[in-house]
Amino acid sequence: MSMKEVLKLVGLGALAVTLGVECLDWLARRLWPGRGSHGPLNEVLFFPSPPACVEHLFTPARTLPCSCSLPHGVETSFGKMLGHVLSAKVSLDLCVFSFSHVELCRAVLLLHSRGIAVRVLTDADYMLITGSQIGALRRAGICVRHDVSNAVHMHHKFALVDRRKLITGSLNWTLTAVQSNKENVMVTEEPDLVPPYQKEFESLWEASDPGKRHPHSFSQSDFSGHAA
Repeated sequence: MSMKEVLKLVGLGALAVTLGVECLDWLARRLWPGRGSHGPLNEVLFFPSPPACVEHLFTPARTLPCSCSLPHGVETSFGKMLGHVLSAKVSLDLCVFSFSHVELCRAVLLLHSRGIAVRVLTDADYMLITGSQIGALRRAGICVRHDVSNAVHMHHKFALVDRRKLITGSLNWTLTAVQSNKENVMVTEEPDLVPPYQKEFESLWEASDPGKRHPHSFSQSDFSGHAA
């Protein structure tokens, strides 16, 4: 075999390897949309987040521009976080201390209307504060449970999307936290991080089962709407 033929074969081999890697990367991105060629999704968001229109996230097929007075076409931390929440295709497990943000409530209600399984764990005291959206979730038929202890708070702030994406940090799901406070949120699909949070959620969900409580432990919140 001549040197020219050898070089030609080497070149064809290198081309085949390159195409193979690209095909594997394309297949991985199709099967796991949140993952790029550099591994699992990892994103850090900082708050406060400036007010901006997020209507396009709720109605991506909309052809007419939104007529609200908020800035449009602005990428914000809140918009990114909202997009991750709305990316749910199968399930959303939410464990949050305080929930009064109207747009986040709208997102959860939208997922529920699409048939996505939604479960919410929250704090017994803060679910009753003025502006809380927990009642709206319950009235829509979403399964909501709260902690049973009067001595401590359910102070977690995390969400699990499709049991593979974790959204967690210091941020309560409130307007003050989103637009005023110094807060942080991490979004990750790291296989070593997501399962422990799912395990914690399942443990708290089981512990908060109203069917397992002693009759005298029921609070007013248990009769204010739909309970799971």
